Amino acid sequence: MVSRLLVMVAGASFLAAGCAVAPREDAALRQAIANPARTPAFAARDSSRKPYEVLRFFDIRPDATVVEISPGGGYWTEILAPYLRERGTYYAAQYPRDGGGRAYYRQYYENFRAKLDADPGTYGKVRVTAFGKGSYDIAPPGSADLVMTFRNLHNWMNDGYAEAALAAFYRALKPGGVLGIEAHRGRDDKPQDTRAADGYVRQDYAISLAQQAGFVFVGSSEVLANPRDTKDHPAGVWTLPPTFRLGDKDRERYAAIGEADGFLLKFRKP
Repeated sequence: MVSRLLVMVAGASFLAAGCAVAPREDAALRQAIANPARTPAFAARDSSRKPYEVLRFFDIRPDATVVEISPGGGYWTEILAPYLRERGTYYAAQYPRDGGGRAYYRQYYENFRAKLDADPGTYGKVRVTAFGKGSYDIAPPGSADLVMTFRNLHNWMNDGYAEAALAAFYRALKPGGVLGIEAHRGRDDKPQDTRAADGYVRQDYAISLAQQAGFVFVGSSEVLANPRDTKDHPAGVWTLPPTFRLGDKDRERYAAIGEADGFLLKFRKP
């Protein structure tokens, strides 16, 4: 009888401990993702991009100071801006106004700026800063709780400033702050192309880059894993959706593969 009681007590203690560490549901984040005002084409990608799971893995909070690096067309901006509007701070570190000398980066900036200006009720508190080669003042030093980047690491590697970018993230974060990286996962049976010309980055290579910048590796998530991605496509990662760089050639086959195999990495600034 005593043994049975001990087992019951131990079991109850285990359940209580499990409940204590279980993450709470973030209703505000769910609401921001479910917002019907989001761009339909963005919302249609949620099944691949898994925004709730990704942002929770990066320890986002509605009262946090968050920096998103290179928000592009605004997939994450449409979620982060309303989520952080009342209690948090959202820095969108977009390409510089002049595009760093590249017309398509300048167009990204202009389109993004127009998006924000068209809806001040949603985006009026977004703080736009400049990020690109030679432009690293993404937020005041030591101010950010979280710096996040989504599918951009290969671009910085290709342009030769990945190390400078990571150093900028380190400066912007508070001690204990989180760096979250999403990237297309490269094959681990091939050496890493330091320019990442095909858009893929080995997970161990990305971890090493961040550690060299001073970050402590916390963990990884497989929520964006796609085992169907063979990572040997003729136009690199851009062969797959949503880009479909080959147009209609073998489109159904690439659509069946889906978006590229991806990894999520979480680091902390000591």
